[in-house]
Parts: sequence; structure tokens; C-alpha cells
Amino acid sequence: MFKFAHISDIHLGPLPKLTVRELFSKRITGFVNWHRNRRKHLFVNTLDLLLSDLKRQAPDQLLITGDLVNLATKIETRLAGEWLRTIGEPHDTTVVPGNHDAYVPGAHDKSVNEWYPFIKSDDDPPEWPEDDHIFPTMRRRGPIAIIGCSTSNATLPFSASGYYGSRQARETVNLLKTAGEEGLFRVVLIHHPPIRGAASSHKRMIGIRRFAAAISTGGVELVLHGHTHLNTLYWLRNPDHQVPVVGIASASQGPGGHKPRAAYNLFTLSGEPGAWNLLCERHSLTEAGDGVELDASRVLYGRLPAMASIPEAARML
Repeated sequence: MFKFAHISDIHLGPLPKLTVRELFSKRITGFVNWHRNRRKHLFVNTLDLLLSDLKRQAPDQLLITGDLVNLATKIETRLAGEWLRTIGEPHDTTVVPGNHDAYVPGAHDKSVNEWYPFIKSDDDPPEWPEDDHIFPTMRRRGPIAIIGCSTSNATLPFSASGYYGSRQARETVNLLKTAGEEGLFRVVLIHHPPIRGAASSHKRMIGIRRFAAAISTGGVELVLHGHTHLNTLYWLRNPDHQVPVVGIASASQGPGGHKPRAAYNLFTLSGEPGAWNLLCERHSLTEAGDGVELDASRVLYGRLPAMASIPEAARML
């Protein structure tokens, strides 16, 4: 039995002091949005509660689908790297970037370089050769293959769209086929939801059809994403089965906002190729904001593991 957990949209705060030069860009819109909206609902203590409960579950792997920072300033990116090192070893945590991690031109590469040990493929060099395309990545952990894709790119003000291009699609297909031939349970990480209509037009993923074609050709068992700050479950068609596409609320979202409270999904995998069993349990911040509780559960593949005991109130995702 192998356990892996998924969190997203960390948005580590508070914002550092910004220089005039840093604000003289798209960052000014994000700066205003943080002070008018996000800082009222995104709390460090919420993230701490979530991670404390997650640590108790002792997952074999933690998966993070982007937006570790807010405005992708140099100090934010560095502090996010330090934060990653406090929650676990690079071998046990896998990261893909989000749109906030590439908030302005050049920020994407700085984020990747800072967080590279948590991003790189198993066979990548210890240091990132910056002239090389890093995504998609692949990490083998127990019975799973983690395929990391990036939709992270700098956009114009008031836009938060992501882009998934043809080169990345071709290479994703190759990695998925390789992992399938090895009998691994394939999990794709991506920040933007690869589902038409899942995000508003200015926040959508460009390349949704390309992504769908890639996973249909290569084969996949599970897709995890963030970006919307919502707990969602969609399905994509694969040649032999429907693929669950699971989103999760922001890991820093406190109570009282219009978005769901902070949550993580815990997946328990057992079985073998062609007969996988996958249980997804969502653990969310309590309404009072003083703890974390199991509030939903769903079997995505196969049957419920015999050892699992799920309250009736938590049987829908």
C-alpha cells in the first residue's frame, strides 16, 4: 500500500517589502489584490495546521501543484525554497510551478532554479542547465510514476492563463508510455485545470485539447491540479477508462472566505496494473479554523481497502 498527498496554491505570506522597481510591472496589480483580498483569507497558521495534520498521516510522497508564492519576487522565491526544505526531503516532495511562480518575465526560471531539487526528474543532473527544457519531468516512487507538467508562464496584467505546448505534449506522451510499460500507476501534476470551463477565460489553460490528446495517447491513471482554489473532481476520457482529474483548495485558505477552506487530499493506492485500488480522502480545515478533519472520501479505482474506516458523512468528494 502506497500513500501520497496533494496540496496546492500555498501563496506563502506575508508579502515582503517591495522596491519601486519591483512594483513597476504586473506586480502592482498583484500587490493591490493581496492587500484588498488575499491577505484577509490566506493565513500562515492555516497552512501550519494543515501540514501538521498531513505529517500525522505519514504519506510516502507529497505532491504540490504550484503557486508557492504571490508575486515571484527574489526573496519570496528564496523563502519558498527554504520552506520546502522544512517540510521534507526533495526525494519525498515533488513540485510543479504555477502562474504566480512565473508572475513576471524571468520569474519562472528563477523559481525552477531555486526549487530544482524538488522538481527534477530522477535522471536529471544535480544542477539545472538553464538552457535546457525541464518539463515534463518524471519521478518513480514505489508503484507510481509522477509526471510533472508546467503551464507556468508570465502573462499580461489581469491575466492568469497557462500554456501547454506541443513540445511538452510530445515528451509527456513518451514519459507516459515508458511508465506504462514499467507497470507504474501514472500521476500527472499540472497547475491549471485541463478541463474546458473549469476556470474563467482569463485564467484558463491554453492547450487543453493538446493535453487531452497527450494523455489519451500515452495513457494515465490520475491527474492532479490546483489554480482554482476549489475542491473538484472531473473526468477525462482515456482509451480504456475514464481518468479522474482532481483539484484541491488553497492550502492557506482560512475560514470565512468565498472559497473552500484549506484542504489536502490523501490517496491510498494498492493493487496492480489493470486492477488498481485508489481511495481519495479529503481533509479540510474545520469551520472554526482550529483543526483539520476528514470531510470527504471517494473510491476512484477498484474497491475500498479493507483497513479503511470512513465515516458515512465523508463518503462524497
